Amino acid sequence: MKIFFKIVLFICFFISISSCSQQKEVIEPAMIPKSYIAYKVETSIKIDGDDSDESWEKANWTDVFIDIEGVKIPKYKTQVKMLWDTTYFYILAKLEEPHVWADITKHDAIIFHNNDFEVFVEPDNNSHDYYELEINALNTTWDLFITKPYRELGNYAVNNFEINGLKSAVKVNGTLNNSNDVDKGWILEIAIPWEVYKRSYFQDIVPKDKFWRVNFSRVNWNHTIKDGIYSRKKNDQGKYLPEYNWVWSPQGVINIHEPENWGYVYFSTKTIGEKDHFTIPLDEKIKWKLFELYRKQKRYYKKHQKWMQSLEDLSANEFVIEEKVINPKLENHSQGWNIIVKSPFSGNQLIIRENGKLIIIE
Repeated sequence: MKIFFKIVLFICFFISISSCSQQKEVIEPAMIPKSYIAYKVETSIKIDGDDSDESWEKANWTDVFIDIEGVKIPKYKTQVKMLWDTTYFYILAKLEEPHVWADITKHDAIIFHNNDFEVFVEPDNNSHDYYELEINALNTTWDLFITKPYRELGNYAVNNFEINGLKSAVKVNGTLNNSNDVDKGWILEIAIPWEVYKRSYFQDIVPKDKFWRVNFSRVNWNHTIKDGIYSRKKNDQGKYLPEYNWVWSPQGVINIHEPENWGYVYFSTKTIGEKDHFTIPLDEKIKWKLFELYRKQKRYYKKHQKWMQSLEDLSANEFVIEEKVINPKLENHSQGWNIIVKSPFSGNQLIIRENGKLIIIE
């Protein structure tokens, strides 16, 4: 945590010096989102919680999960593999855990009150309209569609949303809810139908040779055992100890609901066993800067109950990405503002609004 704040302070100091000397700011975020190539499979994968399927054996693991702020190494190891076909997005998660337990059996209950695994998918890369799926070791699920991140101060979760056709299976390497032994962990296998993403994604629903924003989170609790029964551990005041949040692509803050920080999953049309490559597009670096300005505006509004009205106030007259000078434009209106940039890389117009929604005009 201390290391993270030192990094942030250094970046802020550097930006301040650059502004004072009228130098152009070079965009280099403290944490680059992770990326992964998901290859296509020609035959469907049987969802049974077993990772010995030939296709899974050919797929690469993601990097090992890290604490959500991107600093601490988690106590237990977590990794994921991804594949796809024209019907499903396949996910395999392997969670190291010496005490595999769960007691929530009701669908759409608050699953993260158990240790769980969570999937977040944002198809159109605008930071709004994304999907969440939580599963515990009993294979109990909670699925949601979220219209806006919770930072917009409202309840934007559609809890009656259902991932119709979802397939999931759990295999415990040990014994579930048995406090008399030590387990190795659990494996979770998931198949999500592409059709469910039509709620917000109106293009060809299967993302062939495209990337979507995706992240995975693992919630883990300190536990106690009484009469052989597991439960979340409480402190001396009777309050639950805080959970651990371990993720694939670090957020920099304790908040998974910032889709602009999620990883990039590229769905290659090459079949598993072939090789493809993916590089995060340069326009994404412009988007990282736009979200930085959005957060700066939000902090100012929270303190002053009004927006900054000029790029000079935002210290954002221009910035540099890959040796290209970017000149944003700020438009103020009765409901807030737009910051607009024309990309020198794609020619697209990139716009971020006061509610944090990103708009791309090709």
